[in-house]
Amino acid sequence: MTHFVVIGAGQAGAALVAQLRKQGFDGEISLIGSEPVVPYQRPPLSKAYLLGEMELERLYLRPESFYADSNITLKLGQQVQAIDPAAKTVTLADEVLHYDQLALTTGSSPRRLPAAIGGDLNGVYVLRDLADVDAMAPVVKDGARTLIVGGGYIGLEAAAVCAKRGVSVTLVEMADRILQRVAAPETSDYFRSLHTGHGVDIREGIGLERLEGEGGTVKRAVLSDGSTVEVDFVIVGVGITPASDLAEAAGLTLENGIKVDEHGHTSDPSIWAAGDCASFPYRGSRIRLESVPNAIDQAEVAARNMLGAGETYVAKPWFWSDQYDVKLQIAGLNTGYDNVVTRAGQDGTMSFWYYTGDQLVAVDAMNDPRAYMVAKRLIEAGRTADKTVVADPEADLKPLLRA
Repeated sequence: MTHFVVIGAGQAGAALVAQLRKQGFDGEISLIGSEPVVPYQRPPLSKAYLLGEMELERLYLRPESFYADSNITLKLGQQVQAIDPAAKTVTLADEVLHYDQLALTTGSSPRRLPAAIGGDLNGVYVLRDLADVDAMAPVVKDGARTLIVGGGYIGLEAAAVCAKRGVSVTLVEMADRILQRVAAPETSDYFRSLHTGHGVDIREGIGLERLEGEGGTVKRAVLSDGSTVEVDFVIVGVGITPASDLAEAAGLTLENGIKVDEHGHTSDPSIWAAGDCASFPYRGSRIRLESVPNAIDQAEVAARNMLGAGETYVAKPWFWSDQYDVKLQIAGLNTGYDNVVTRAGQDGTMSFWYYTGDQLVAVDAMNDPRAYMVAKRLIEAGRTADKTVVADPEADLKPLLRA
């Protein structure tokens, strides 16, 4: 019987195996995951789940019964030792699996602080998986003190949750402003104001020098400006890296992750990749997206192509972030933008529209789903939006879709 093996039981892996069955594949499917739980949603981990507002079972992407009912073999809590493309085998601790086709949906790994500066102290956390959040949850309580290292979306979301729980939060960002790598100054200003209004102490242009502990547990942070911050725990949100070690050891071509073509194929004809771990062609360049929508869409295209569809993956980049009572929705990619138009709604909504010349390339919309949806449809169609209309809060945006 034909055997498809999928390594990585996250959002992409779960979407891929489900799509294989949806398309009628009746061969054997094995889904391998390093965590001991069925595939689950990651975004709520650092928000509703950490706040105690979501039960574990509600995190699951599908009920546990789905996999047995769909004849999908789950191999959870297992680390892959090696992939042998020539022999078409995947080696686990206690068995060797033979595959006809293999998909890598290995995701990404959080960057951690070096042990030399205290990264190995107890009380230093990253926010990536269920075990991370379960370990951290007991210390996120009223009156505690935390330092958050990194002013990207991961760090800001963590700051919002901690502040809501009554934690005293200091956030340091080595760059000149929070969100510098991913957003315009206007968006940075918006979220800086939001967080300081909730009591978060944001320090930009300041990095972490080292962490100091007592009895193996973190107690204070020494910052690059010489100041110190007393802490009960530390959250590290300094980005993620594609989990491509297995692919590299197997001799697959890497380029900002596992390099795939427009169909999801790696450099090996029997191996595919999708999700955070994979870079792919996009509008004449090569990108790698770290988002749930991309993980799902790319994995589903790869699944259909594993069955011979020959489909081209066309990315539609979008992303969201929840902080306090603000829902940020992002459409498009702002790479190469040179001007930003602000749309400030009278109802407290806000959106920033990114242009390259007169061409709309992206939008950041805060509590403004209408602006987000209009911009998203325009961007996906390769169209633009009249700047004077966008800037006028009284103007209806919907006619832009018919222009």
